[in-house]
Amino acid sequence: MEDQVLAALAATLVSDAAVRNDAERHLADLSTNEAFPISLISIASHTSIPRDLRQSAVFSLKRLVVTNWSPSLDEYDGTNPIADQVKEQVRQSILSLATSGDSEAQVTRAASDVVSKIASADFPEQWPNLLSAVLQQIRQANADQLHGTLIVLGNLVEEGFDEEQFSGSATELVKILYDVSVDSQKKLTSRALAISTFRACFDTMELVFQTNKAAVKQFMQTASDAWTPFFLDVLNMPLPTMPTKEEESAGGEAIRTWRGVIALKTQVVKVTLMILRDFYVPTDALQALDKIQSLFPQLLTAHTLALFGAVWQGLKAQLGPYINMYVEGEAQGRMEDADHLPYTVDFLIMEELDFISTLIGDKNVKRELETELSSEANTNGSYGGSWFAEMVQVLVGYSQITVDDEGMWEIDVNIFLAEETAETANYSTRSACSNLLVKLCYWSGPVVQSLVGFSKTVFANGNHKMKEATLFILKQVLDEFGTTDKIMEIESARVFLDQIRGLMQDPNADHFLKARSFILAGALVTGPGEQFTDVLPDFAQLTLNELDNNVWEVVKVSCIRVLQEYMKSLPASIVPDFQKQVVAGIAKFVSKIDMEDLKESEDLLDTLVETLRDAIMAAPGHCLDHPALDILFTLASQGANSFATTMLVTEAFESITAAMASIGLDAYTKLCAKVLPTLSGALDIADMTEEMALSDIAMQLMATLAENGPSPLPQGFVATVMPKLYRVIFSNADFNVHQSATLTIKHLLAHDFEQVLVWQDADTGKSGLEIILIIVDRLLSPEMEDPSAAEVGGLAVELVEKAGADRLGNYLVQLLQIIAIRLSTATHPNTIQNLIMVFARLSVENAKDILDFLAQVQIPEPTPGSGLEVVMRKWLENCINFAGFDDVRQNVKALTNIYNLHDERLMSIPVQGDLIVEMTTRIKTRSQSKKEPDQFSVITAPLKLVKVLIAEMSNPPNSAGLSKKGLDGHVSDEAEDDGWEDEPNILDLGSPSTRSDLMALMDESRFNYRQADDETNKFLVDFFRSIYNDPLFQNLYPSLNDAEREKLQYMDQSF
Repeated sequence: MEDQVLAALAATLVSDAAVRNDAERHLADLSTNEAFPISLISIASHTSIPRDLRQSAVFSLKRLVVTNWSPSLDEYDGTNPIADQVKEQVRQSILSLATSGDSEAQVTRAASDVVSKIASADFPEQWPNLLSAVLQQIRQANADQLHGTLIVLGNLVEEGFDEEQFSGSATELVKILYDVSVDSQKKLTSRALAISTFRACFDTMELVFQTNKAAVKQFMQTASDAWTPFFLDVLNMPLPTMPTKEEESAGGEAIRTWRGVIALKTQVVKVTLMILRDFYVPTDALQALDKIQSLFPQLLTAHTLALFGAVWQGLKAQLGPYINMYVEGEAQGRMEDADHLPYTVDFLIMEELDFISTLIGDKNVKRELETELSSEANTNGSYGGSWFAEMVQVLVGYSQITVDDEGMWEIDVNIFLAEETAETANYSTRSACSNLLVKLCYWSGPVVQSLVGFSKTVFANGNHKMKEATLFILKQVLDEFGTTDKIMEIESARVFLDQIRGLMQDPNADHFLKARSFILAGALVTGPGEQFTDVLPDFAQLTLNELDNNVWEVVKVSCIRVLQEYMKSLPASIVPDFQKQVVAGIAKFVSKIDMEDLKESEDLLDTLVETLRDAIMAAPGHCLDHPALDILFTLASQGANSFATTMLVTEAFESITAAMASIGLDAYTKLCAKVLPTLSGALDIADMTEEMALSDIAMQLMATLAENGPSPLPQGFVATVMPKLYRVIFSNADFNVHQSATLTIKHLLAHDFEQVLVWQDADTGKSGLEIILIIVDRLLSPEMEDPSAAEVGGLAVELVEKAGADRLGNYLVQLLQIIAIRLSTATHPNTIQNLIMVFARLSVENAKDILDFLAQVQIPEPTPGSGLEVVMRKWLENCINFAGFDDVRQNVKALTNIYNLHDERLMSIPVQGDLIVEMTTRIKTRSQSKKEPDQFSVITAPLKLVKVLIAEMSNPPNSAGLSKKGLDGHVSDEAEDDGWEDEPNILDLGSPSTRSDLMALMDESRFNYRQADDETNKFLVDFFRSIYNDPLFQNLYPSLNDAEREKLQYMDQSF
């Protein structure tokens, strides 16, 4: 059997596709044999077999396990069930391989992954001795075996434990991890891996804490007493001598020690940071889901000063190696090993910066720092020699542009722009410095004084990277001041302006430094207050000139970006002329860019659109005097595939059309004459090239133009756009295009129904009303998918309200019947809401006629029944999820009107009621949810209607039990002072205990997180007061759940 499996595995790795396919089929046939999994493990265990075949054997075993081991696994299909006796052999054999210390680490890691999959299904019921076997192996393992065993244990902790299992083994588990971590004879990476596993224990430990606080407190107190001294020892451990390039290439002991110490220190910082930050929940966090304030910050309170000092000393000591490796050298950063342990110094520094940022909020640390700051100020009258000045200098040092960043920014300016706007997932040392600086801005005076003093030294003696980093840090300070209404003193601001003015005009200045100078100048000159209004036009003109003349793209895009701020701040008298210059500058810049490259440059596109938008909106009445709109549409066409760019263009065009319409009909008419030919041309091009994205944005812009138009619209508007809209609706365009076209027609009806009415299609001779009825019929036909019909309800309502029953005649009955039939099969939420709102809006005026009409309609297969039954069931089961204040308000009014009819026919309509909650803490997997879908009770339509209306009311204070405050505003005794300040009210959605609390909130009233508006809420309060003595309501009231009754009781104590 082994020989056959080995041959098949070898054949799957050859280049010939036909041979590979045959081998895959042969393996599938062999997998039905009971000996197959054992053969795979045997092959994987043979050190004489090539590594790629051994790995292939383990991967094949994993595929077999996930599909055939247990129904609890998501990918289980059960095509080749594995016998119990074979499973027992597999468990022991794969565990032995994973913990064997095999020289091929890739094989043992793959085996560990298989152990994890099996454990997630079998531990502890079918594999009760797994944990004890792993812990015993750790005690007696050699260096190679230890590492593999720790990987198995880490996977088990992260995926295999529940609270009960963890509680029974936590003491032994943490003790063994501690013993490995502190053992200096063990490999540094193994010690780091042990600490990483200890950190993974916290998620489960937090869940246990919710149900067994006393035991966890005692356990963590004991663990903290042991671990904290070790943490301090590691944090105080200096980095070894930085290896030379030769030593790094050789891969000897020097580089292993360097990487091992960094990995160890990084894991210690991570675990202490988790203790200090991830479990901290503020006392007054109203959204904390009644989560008990974590014990863990208090455990380390006595050590926070020592922890802060150790990490801070490490940061200072590591600055030199960091600059040597990354700012001046080309060392590779952000590196992790195969076990996901970071081993480069930049990762360590980022963690340490985050650590300092967290500890700044500790009362003990803050008190000590403020004492030193006050002493320095009293002694010297300044902060030049304080810890604060030293910290600012260190942050500047770590904020220098690395060689790696320089290369990336010069190759792709989009990366630079993403860093500038903080719209990047690339968290860097520079980003961490920025985050820490935000915390330091609590001391606004010292931070500015320290920067002023240090900048003078840097600009006198520093290199261009230090200067750029200083200006970068200053920009972060200004951004933070902008969020807190703080204003930099004019004397300090003038110091910085004097320093950068020369750089802005120096043709030989470094391009990154020059770009930073223009960015900072814009922030200083256009900042809060009117300190620099006299020089603002000069700096704006300098920026515009640099855009025209500089050869470096990073400088040009920096100028383009900062022009946004100038356009918002310039005196109105010079705005039109400057607007024209800005548009010309952008046009020149765009003309030199390859359009194909621009399509892939989302950040650059967005920056260009934003600047063009701000330039136009500074003086919208002048936007037709230059090619601003032509450039905007060019950018739109290039960014049509980008959701962000499309949104920016649409929002910009919306502002422009609204502004032009507010000027007057003549201005709006000129705008239409300018843009409609362009939009029509874009639709024609999209038809020919089948570019759906271009059709989408062109149609969105046309809808925006119609939505923001005046009433009445310019003559000829309908005749220009309706033929295009008709063609689009009957095309095979994407659903977004169909939605936008539908909305455009709706806006035409809303703004100028008479123009639509008198228009006649030249090709068919049909009137505008007939064409719209044909369009509605097309959108409601079975051939159109739900998303394409998502806006047809709004169009139908507008048509009915504008045309009236007299004009529509028999078409009205047919229209409503088709809508009811389409609603019966609709599944898309937006489509369901849109169609229901047709009946809701009509019910606001005449609910009885609508119910009578629906009772006469017969809905065909696949959901047969009367229109009244089908529509009301769909309505009541979906309206709680409606979006939009107006739709919610109209829906509420319609339902109250229907209730007041007391229509007996509704009592016989069964509707989905509340979720039937299973009394279990087990989390369902996707496969289990498919096999065991959620169950709901069945109730009558009037009861569901009342439940829906109650759900739309505002929640009473503290109804979800989310606050520690009582109704009198006092904090409960359980809320203790944790020694922390200035932390945001953040709910950690990744926390297991938070997820557990969320799962517990299973009554229907808590599913509705929409906020009711005051008008709707008052309407509902009055409604329920009016029906309190109504016999129907009295009969329904006992069937309400506790949360619903609580709402009514809060509304009025008479309930």
